[in-house]
Amino acid sequence: MSRTVETEVLVIGGGGAGCSTALHLALRGAKVVLLERGLVGSQASGANYGGVRQQGRHPAELPIAQRSHAIWRDMPRLLGTDCEFVATGHLKLARSAADETDLVAYLDVARDFQLPVRFLDRATLHRDYPWLGPSIVAASFAPEDGSANPRLLSPALAQAARAAGATIREQIRVTACRKDGAQFVVEAGEAIFRAEILVNTAGFWGGQVAEWFDEPVPVKPHTPNMGVTEPIPYFIRPNIGVAGGGIYLRQIPRGNVIFGGGRGSGDPAVPFSRATPEATLAAMRKAVEIVPTLAGVSVIRSWSGIDGMMPDAIPVVGPSSTTPGLFHAFGFSGHGFQLGPAIGAILSELVLDGRTDVPLEELSIRRFQHSP
Repeated sequence: MSRTVETEVLVIGGGGAGCSTALHLALRGAKVVLLERGLVGSQASGANYGGVRQQGRHPAELPIAQRSHAIWRDMPRLLGTDCEFVATGHLKLARSAADETDLVAYLDVARDFQLPVRFLDRATLHRDYPWLGPSIVAASFAPEDGSANPRLLSPALAQAARAAGATIREQIRVTACRKDGAQFVVEAGEAIFRAEILVNTAGFWGGQVAEWFDEPVPVKPHTPNMGVTEPIPYFIRPNIGVAGGGIYLRQIPRGNVIFGGGRGSGDPAVPFSRATPEATLAAMRKAVEIVPTLAGVSVIRSWSGIDGMMPDAIPVVGPSSTTPGLFHAFGFSGHGFQLGPAIGAILSELVLDGRTDVPLEELSIRRFQHSP
């Protein structure tokens, strides 16, 4: 016979967004249970590159990113750890005139959101960063951005959530969800969970949760391919991105260079993911093009994780369009690590207050619903 667990709010998915949601709800006195099929942070939230950036985001994401930036700076008070967040600045590089035009155009977006970003022409860029390769023609620099350790965030949020009174259940897979009158009924493991509020922060698998409530979305599995080098003398201080994508890299003070580019392979049904040699080698070549000094440096580890990719590369965030009491936040398309802390705060407001000051209209799940 299945055991029944009653709670006020049930959260499915223990990545950064889910653990932050559990924390912010518990801090406000809500009775909350979080269910995670593996260990907290075991997929996209813990297996990513660790970029904590606002620059380059879609305007629909920027209000969330800015709110999250304030939370990242408050981590030591909120969690008792900074999760190794360092505001090294984010340097976005242009390798062509078209890329340079895109960077200049984004300055208007940054200005609209009061985001400090400054443009660096070729002469200034190579003077300030002489280790960059000759193919780099310009860049934009966001001094408030940086990086953190993705392996630390979700466990720290989960620990703080437990301390605030939340229940975090790991190694428990949700197999079915439905609405029964005023309550959601969720089958997971050997138990049945019942709650008046359901929060879907299940990453790629959030699409299945939405489908259970007649809200199918075209989410696809995304397996970003990443690697890390042996330690070398520390000289790359900013977090580096590239206009047009394809490569990103940063160096930690210990000397290791963390880089990413391309896609690994994986199977969400297992779930299982891994880096591929082809993608890793291609990313290594691009890294050397950007920073020629990296030629000959050994790569000591590569990895991947499973995230949800949306067709428009921005997440689903907000209330369900079909089911009162259901809230979504999934499909972060490979760039949700920085957003996770604020997503939890925003969802707690939607659940407990029925509103949030952060605009979410462009991120609504309704954008994938078409009238016949």
